[in-house]
Amino acid sequence: MDVDPAELDLMTAKELADLLKMNPQVVLRKLNSGDIPGYKLGKDWRISRKQLLEWLERRSNQGKSQADRISMPFFRNDGRLKSIPAQRKKRVAVLEIILKEFELSKVYPEKEVNEIIRQFHSDVCTIRREFIMEKMMVRNEGKYMVNSSYLPRYSSQRW
Repeated sequence: MDVDPAELDLMTAKELADLLKMNPQVVLRKLNSGDIPGYKLGKDWRISRKQLLEWLERRSNQGKSQADRISMPFFRNDGRLKSIPAQRKKRVAVLEIILKEFELSKVYPEKEVNEIIRQFHSDVCTIRREFIMEKMMVRNEGKYMVNSSYLPRYSSQRW
C-alpha cells in the first residue's frame, strides 16, 4: 500500500486548536461531529494537515455566492444537509443550492425528483413541498419542472 507522507503529517486536537486560535472544546466538538476530518485513536484525535488544508479551503468565503455563505453551516462535508433551516432566508438559500441539481427545461417525474433530493436529505416530501411553496418549481399531474420565471435571491448565477 502506497502512503502519501503528507497524509501522515498529523497533529493533535490541542495543536489544531492552537493553530486555528480556537477553543479546544470547540475543536473537539467539531471533530466528534465529523465537521472537521480527523482520526480517533483511543481517546485522542489526530488531524492530517493535508485534510485540514482541504477543509479550510472548502470553508473559505472567497469566491462564494451569498447562498453558499448562508447555507454552508447546514451542509456536512459530504454535501448532505444536516438539517433544514427554520429561518426562511436560510431555508431559501439551501433550497437554491439543491435546485441547481435540476435542469431548467426538463420535466421530472416525482420519483426522479425524490432521487435528486435524497442525495441531500432524506425528507424528500418537505423539500419538494418547499420548492413548490417558494415557486422554485411547478407541479402538474405528478410532474415537476424548475420554474423558469423564478429569480434566485441568493445565487449569483442562473442555470
